[in-house]
Amino acid sequence: MILFLVSFLAGALTIVSPCILPVVPFVFSRAGQPLFRGILPMLFGMVASFAGVATLSAVGGGWAVEANGAGRAAAIALMAVFGWTLLSPRAAAMLSRPLVAVGNRLSGRPAGVAGSLLLGVATGLLWAPCAGPILGLVLTGAALHGASLQTTLLLAAYAAGAATSLALTLLAGGRLLAAMKRSLGIGERLRQGLGIAVLAGVGVIALGLDTGLLARLSYAGTSSVEQSLIDRFAPAVPSATAATSGAPETSATGLVLADARRVYRSSLPVEGVLPSLDGATDWLNSKPLTTDELRGKVVLIDFWTYSCINCIRTLPYLRAWAEKYRDQGLVVVGVHAPEFAFEKRIGNVQKALRDFAITYPVAVDNDFRIWRAFGNSYWPAFYIADATGRIRHHQFGEGGYEQTERVIQDLLAEAAGGRAAGGRAGDGGLVSPAGQGAQAPADLDEVRSGETYVGYRQAANFASPERDGIDRPQDYTVGALRLNHWGLSGNWTVGPEQARLNWAGGTIVYRFRARDLHLILGPARDGRPVRFQVTIDGMAPGPDHGTDTDAEGYGTVSETRLYQLVRQAGAVRERTFEVRFLDPGVDAYAFTFG
Repeated sequence: MILFLVSFLAGALTIVSPCILPVVPFVFSRAGQPLFRGILPMLFGMVASFAGVATLSAVGGGWAVEANGAGRAAAIALMAVFGWTLLSPRAAAMLSRPLVAVGNRLSGRPAGVAGSLLLGVATGLLWAPCAGPILGLVLTGAALHGASLQTTLLLAAYAAGAATSLALTLLAGGRLLAAMKRSLGIGERLRQGLGIAVLAGVGVIALGLDTGLLARLSYAGTSSVEQSLIDRFAPAVPSATAATSGAPETSATGLVLADARRVYRSSLPVEGVLPSLDGATDWLNSKPLTTDELRGKVVLIDFWTYSCINCIRTLPYLRAWAEKYRDQGLVVVGVHAPEFAFEKRIGNVQKALRDFAITYPVAVDNDFRIWRAFGNSYWPAFYIADATGRIRHHQFGEGGYEQTERVIQDLLAEAAGGRAAGGRAGDGGLVSPAGQGAQAPADLDEVRSGETYVGYRQAANFASPERDGIDRPQDYTVGALRLNHWGLSGNWTVGPEQARLNWAGGTIVYRFRARDLHLILGPARDGRPVRFQVTIDGMAPGPDHGTDTDAEGYGTVSETRLYQLVRQAGAVRERTFEVRFLDPGVDAYAFTFG
């Protein structure tokens, strides 16, 4: 009973809240109406619709949010029509005739009751966002302990408190309006003024000011009073000694109030529901995971593929987050969606996990079923879901690391029920991993060259004059190149994904501008390694060599992966890159830069 009383008192306080201002014109528009036909039906409809919508929002999930939005839009439209009828007696008469007839047929009651009830329902929908700490307490109890009759009754008590204060105001306002009508004879103008007020309220609500600015003013204006009610009626939170002694907290009110003190809800939007991971063809570093098993955890899904340079550069952050927040409830799941055929081989992916020191679970999505379930289109792509399985944030491409980590902290705090002294779960700063080699951050300010495919399916800016050697051996030549143009020399077979060198001594030449140059390469079909030498502007790279070459430019293709061939140590400028293969059989797939 104490909790019902507290809820009722908190609802009564909303009359002094700025959040209630857009609703007041609708309430005052019934001033002068009979109590049982005009006032009480409206207040009853308001209480019933508010309690219903608030119950759905507490326990119904994302679909209820959408339903509330639809109801809110309908209510705005209804109020706009109502304000119009106050402004125009002719419009009121025109609209009331069919409504009176329908109302009489459906309810058998006087049309005034039906109209007032409908107005109250719409008012309740519009008033639902007016929430202080105690309403948050009730909704928190619903979220923590599930749907129940008690939740709806508590919300109804809260709404009844607001209706009581509104009724008292309405009765006083009705006498005032009647006196004004008698003394000044301005009834029609007063009616039109109320119509203007109603339409103004509709405008405030439609623009979102009732849930934005006014809601913040509301919280500021009444939270201290409501918090004092919480402090007055809430029992002391059990101490650590009491908790370890085995003495349970037996008061249901105390449990809900204590939970409400700790509750924290992130302001991040809901972008959808975490799709199923059942489409994986294999799992590495873990048994198959399901979305049901992941409930209660904050989940970061990373779409990647192991030869993608953009994906590779995100790995230091993913490893650091997985390590730092694992014990606090974060699960990082890599979804390996291959771009090239060689990335479908499980052995290649397993070796990549070892090379990149990836220990978190990885779903192999060779059939792109998980990719399609997410509607994804990017490598890399992060999707972060909260502990209830709702997607709350996404990041496409590299970057956004600070924001992503803040989202992780925010959702971990929400899952834990709160955050102490304004801090976040796991606070203590953001990770700052030092990526090495290809995993180091790109020098994006200097990049003037973009990803370039060698296979004919996606090739661009190919400068060799021989263009008819598709899927068959062809001798190629290359001359001087413009920026971001490339060519082949020697005997190559160009396929849809890659070009294969048929005879030793063939080269690939590219005119580029970027700090780093990478090339995805694979060894001969029989697995034999292929030796190569890189030159930059016709000379050995020296200090500008990449991690897969030495200062003289020599290196070996021993597996199919991304090779870093150039990392300029000094000022970045336009250069001509050439790689000469000393053995036949190499496969060349794509250039990337950084």
